[in-house]
Amino acid sequence: AKTIVKFPQLMGCSLKKNLQPMVHWLKKLGMDHSQVATTITKFPSIMGCSLEQNLQPKVQWLQELGMDDELVAKTIATFPNLMGCNLEGNLKPTVETLREYDFTDNQIVQVISRFPPLVGYSSKRLTHRMGVVKAAGFLPDQWSWSFMGLTDAKFAAHFG
Repeated sequence: AKTIVKFPQLMGCSLKKNLQPMVHWLKKLGMDHSQVATTITKFPSIMGCSLEQNLQPKVQWLQELGMDDELVAKTIATFPNLMGCNLEGNLKPTVETLREYDFTDNQIVQVISRFPPLVGYSSKRLTHRMGVVKAAGFLPDQWSWSFMGLTDAKFAAHFG
């Protein structure tokens, strides 16, 4: 019921044209039944996404970044909203910002897989917060990334 409230268009989706192909595709990525159910429950809008034009390019991009299939599946299952992020507007700029802070592709893969919501933040927020945390003397390998989820007030109180 919650899934339908979040994405009422699900009621208009065809079992054969939408639902079954999506479930099959998620399982083909390496998700088990539980991960598929969690992904759809957390981000029901995925059912309305185009496999060819939206989802597959993002998975391919994650793989090109260095994620293996298992890590891609786990990352999407952890944060399905990743699939709703714009490739050009969110994902690539996030990676470019991390590269500006001398993160290697391997480190970027680790960061995104450990804290996937990172890709949903604007480059402006990411750059500002990373700069403040680095200026406070914390090295990137010491970051838990939870500072990205803090409200502006809590972030300012913690990092000055």
